[in-house]
Amino acid sequence: MIIGIVNGPNLNLTGIREPSIYGSIGFDEYLGTLRHLYPGVEIEYHQSNVEGELINYIHDLGLRATGILINAGAYTHTSIAVADAIAAFPSKAIEIHLSNLGRREDFRHHSYLTKVCIGTIMGLGLEGYRLGIEYFLSITQSHIA
Repeated sequence: MIIGIVNGPNLNLTGIREPSIYGSIGFDEYLGTLRHLYPGVEIEYHQSNVEGELINYIHDLGLRATGILINAGAYTHTSIAVADAIAAFPSKAIEIHLSNLGRREDFRHHSYLTKVCIGTIMGLGLEGYRLGIEYFLSITQSHIA
């Protein structure tokens, strides 16, 4: 099973940038925790501040992955192209946000990704990624049983 994690702009600063909103643990450290918790899952990770690089990675991942966890950062609110890339492939995607966008600035209330993702996990910090992996494990196991 391959789960792809795709993080957009400024998420390379997790643990440094506004810890009161995004938490104080860096994503690389948390990724190590995820890989330790799920040794049977191949977790691929890509972060970029460049929209086209995210799209290229989604294209590469789309036919191979069981699921995609995507936190597109600010591209969530601006990029039809990222949404189109997610929609183009059979891999299911879950939209992830560290903070609760509904409690933030008005411009963050709209997401181009919501309609092309099977669900959204927000406001639970980095734990949202673990919950997304748990979901993909549960649907894979239910198809096996």
